Amino acid sequence: MVRVFVLYEQEPAPARYERHIELCRKVPNAVFRHGRVTRTLLGNEVAYYAEFEFPDRDTFTTAAATDEFRATGADAADMGYPHSVHVADVG
Repeated sequence: MVRVFVLYEQEPAPARYERHIELCRKVPNAVFRHGRVTRTLLGNEVAYYAEFEFPDRDTFTTAAATDEFRATGADAADMGYPHSVHVADVG
């Protein structure tokens, strides 16, 4: 399984983030989840979390090459909230 997760330094405005969610749900063969971070153990500045889950590396690679996936990255940048993107192989 592959997860692409995004950590936002501040919680996005709900109305604006709803538009982003619509784009994220269009990514083929992905499960999309998101939510507010309620606590960090080390006090890191993280307020919101989002992730795509793919069943395997091939599915992720195919999805990452789509216009839909690229649109989510462009839209995240357009929102203007500082964030970081991570990819993890989950076994």
